[in-house]
Amino acid sequence: MPNTLVEWLHHLETLHPVGIDMGLERVSLVAKRMGLLERPIAKQVITVAGTNGKGSTLAMIDAVARAHGLRAGTYTSPHLLRYNERVTVDGREASDQRLVEGFQQVENARLQEPSISLTYFEAGTLCALWCLANATLDIAILEVGLGGRLDAVNIIDADVAIVTTIALDHANFLGNDLEQIGREKAGIFRPLKPAVLGSQSLPPSVLESAIAIAAHSYALGTAFSHSAGETVGNPWCWHGLNADGSTLSLDGLPDPGLPLDNAATALQALALAGVTLQLNTVRKALRTVTLSGRMQWVGQWCLDVGHNPHAAHYVARRLPAPPKGGRQWALIGMLNDKDADGVIQALLPSITDWVCVTLEGERGRSADELAKRITSLGGHVYYCADSPAAGVAKLAKQLAPEDRVLATGSFFTVAELLAMPLPQAAPRAR
Repeated sequence: MPNTLVEWLHHLETLHPVGIDMGLERVSLVAKRMGLLERPIAKQVITVAGTNGKGSTLAMIDAVARAHGLRAGTYTSPHLLRYNERVTVDGREASDQRLVEGFQQVENARLQEPSISLTYFEAGTLCALWCLANATLDIAILEVGLGGRLDAVNIIDADVAIVTTIALDHANFLGNDLEQIGREKAGIFRPLKPAVLGSQSLPPSVLESAIAIAAHSYALGTAFSHSAGETVGNPWCWHGLNADGSTLSLDGLPDPGLPLDNAATALQALALAGVTLQLNTVRKALRTVTLSGRMQWVGQWCLDVGHNPHAAHYVARRLPAPPKGGRQWALIGMLNDKDADGVIQALLPSITDWVCVTLEGERGRSADELAKRITSLGGHVYYCADSPAAGVAKLAKQLAPEDRVLATGSFFTVAELLAMPLPQAAPRAR
């Protein structure tokens, strides 16, 4: 067997003939062999599905739960810099040793007769679930990777299930029908358990799916809501429900720098999971919550992993104008299964100059192809680079102190930039 985490991750890439293979039969069999389905992995399990907003919702649930003294664990994907980011307990990333132990457990179970083939994601999910199940948790928060009904995470029954948003993404696997995508995401709902609908723009199929299995639905705008000042950064108020139907209100909440729909959804999910929300504790948690790669500022650079039109519209609304006389650059690299035109159109009014970068790999998209799309939509492409790092190097020679750069389009684009020092223009001499 492999010995190190790096060796295990290389090994996982060889286990299955395709990278994504939707279905629960294989992963469920291995989970049973590992004993993961014999008892709950935590006292409460919250599962989060959706097109956008999963990561920020999970991060806020985790932060608020831990602020209330609960022992919380999370599973997310993908990672930005380290695989260890995918599994946390009490806010700390899983160690290499713990993940290696988990992968050994997965491999031992997988190789029992008859042996079972697993994808990289399926093996990683089982490893994460083993780590969480052996951490004696009050609450586990699980992020669905793709879809919902047939995602490996869905082998675990959620005590509270969340669907954040529904938009077109992963069309090769989920299709272009929002109603069908909604049904797939809603596949994480369970009979007689709370189903939290975290957007007022969900297709009807999400609520219909909850009703069909007698899940207890709690929708944003009806069961719970938020109200805020007119400008970004103003305090806001949350109104929601306990599991017994009694009303809750928290006011004067700080802006977490993440979508308030997701913040309100996180609070509603925690209330339904039985957490008694304390105003000052919630305030403290929301002030300190962080999420890498989501509107993350590094000097003049804003890094955001948004890779579909819905996410790009949110970024465009939140992106401040550069100082007077400055240019708003965009360094963009995208995968070939994403809606590049939709992302570009959402960002176009905010961007003065574009730097397109190539992402390598089977799903990669070339900078030249991105540039053609931007130009055809009326944008100005300044440069095409062979990689995100090469795009940064080119921009380093052009940045003025008043300029700002949005780096976006993919986890791969942002991850490469996070792993390197980003150039900052020197202040002008007076």
